[in-house]
Amino acid sequence: MLSLLIVYCALLGLIVGSFLNVVIYRVPRQRSILRPRSACPHCNEPIAPRDNVPVVSWLLLRGHCRHCGGTIALRYPLVETSTALLFAGGAARVGYRADLPALLIMFAGLFALAVIDAELLILPKRIVYATLVLLAGALLGAAAYEGAWHRLGVATLVALAWFVLFFLINLASPRALGFGDVRLALVLGLGLGWLGVGYALIGFFAANILGAAIGLALLAARRIERRQPIPYGVFLAIGAALAIYAGPELLAPFQNLQWHW
Repeated sequence: MLSLLIVYCALLGLIVGSFLNVVIYRVPRQRSILRPRSACPHCNEPIAPRDNVPVVSWLLLRGHCRHCGGTIALRYPLVETSTALLFAGGAARVGYRADLPALLIMFAGLFALAVIDAELLILPKRIVYATLVLLAGALLGAAAYEGAWHRLGVATLVALAWFVLFFLINLASPRALGFGDVRLALVLGLGLGWLGVGYALIGFFAANILGAAIGLALLAARRIERRQPIPYGVFLAIGAALAIYAGPELLAPFQNLQWHW
């Protein structure tokens, strides 16, 4: 029953989103994601399990620490809710398929990287490589279960093509594209390439169109300088999400080219 799967994935997304909050805060600061336990950023009091329930605890505490009354950032429930929505949407789009875990892994990794890139303009390689390894493992399992070795081969070729293209762009103009984006190209190419070449093309062009449009708008509004870097990883993640959620509809006119889900 698809509705039940969507609910389960949404609940899983809340849990994963809580973990992503730890990843987003600690990894860029070179801290362990396992120890110590999560604590209040104001008084350093460890957060009790009852106060660590995704979204619910933040609402019950009205966004404040139980011990010192310090403000708990709104970003925490937003990350948890967003992850739940991404997971639920992925389940609704894919359904009961062997590659659903791979899709959820890609969503989680890209979302964490997008938030970090938007805040700090970096794409930590620890997260990129972890996402890549988990995604590759999940797709390998899906290929073995479905006998879809051809799809895995296409995904691998697309990942390599994206990597080479981004590497050459970085080599020609490091200011235009950081090496973190080059690493991320492997994740995007592998995940979208598994769905089909058309999805990879949608993701690539959507990211660049969005990035160019928003960059020009910010320049026109004098919010950024001409040489100021923008968080390209955010647009890559949005482009990938657009390809996954809207890919079948966008590719419908090109069905004769045999780009399939």
